[in-house]
Amino acid sequence: MGSDRHYPEEQPAHDRVVEPFAIERHPVTTAQFAEFIAATGYVTVAEQAPDPADFPDADPASLRPGSVVFTPSAAPVDLHDWRVWWRWQPGASWRRPTGTDNLLVARAEHPVVHIAYRDAAAYADWVGRRLPTEAEWEFAASGGLDGQEYAWPGDELRPGGRDMANTWKGRFPYRNDGWGTTSPVGTYPTNGFGLHDMIGNVWERCSDVWVPRHPVSDTAAVDADGRPNLLAPTTSPQVMRVTKGGSHLCAPAYCRRYRPAARSAQSDDSATSHLGFRCVV
Repeated sequence: MGSDRHYPEEQPAHDRVVEPFAIERHPVTTAQFAEFIAATGYVTVAEQAPDPADFPDADPASLRPGSVVFTPSAAPVDLHDWRVWWRWQPGASWRRPTGTDNLLVARAEHPVVHIAYRDAAAYADWVGRRLPTEAEWEFAASGGLDGQEYAWPGDELRPGGRDMANTWKGRFPYRNDGWGTTSPVGTYPTNGFGLHDMIGNVWERCSDVWVPRHPVSDTAAVDADGRPNLLAPTTSPQVMRVTKGGSHLCAPAYCRRYRPAARSAQSDDSATSHLGFRCVV
């Protein structure tokens, strides 16, 4: 688990043991999430107005339901300022990924997006499953390979020029020769475990609370029952958890996180156009 060859937060590379588990073959789709909504009447975080207590400096008039949407720039920009390509879009949610058009039918088989941690946990509970730990997710993403750079054999992002995952093709964030958004699950080859989209398409939520480095031993990150130190689902912008796998926005010049070992942090209240999940049991 982990890597000593890339970003600091992936260090150190180390051994980890996971108990047997089953994981869904692909991220939860919009159609699957719609079934959950129809059965329960659940309202996602993005469909609710933010709590003014969490944003004391914000104009109350701006605290409307919505989410964060990727918007390509018109030309090359400073890649150190993510605000250039992300915008807060009132009305954006899993029902309307762009915030304007209702794309439920068109994206029925795409990964559901704009999912806060509490939303993912609620769906998982409804289907009798749970969100994966980071170690479980990374093990599954490796597809049985040991020490490989990617989730497929070899050390090339596009072996033989073949696209293996939905990642950014072109000059980020203004020119993309690929999808430019999510793609239907199953579009790209499976890994060695028969799993789709473990790399690219959408970032996937894990249950672990974020730490900036891997602990040097299992015991440093588990409770008395041997489970990872977790917190109950929240909508707090202060609680950060691990996300894995990269997304359709990962580009060689900006974000080389299209690898099993790569990881990132997202707050529990985050709901963006490139963030989804899958469940384990």
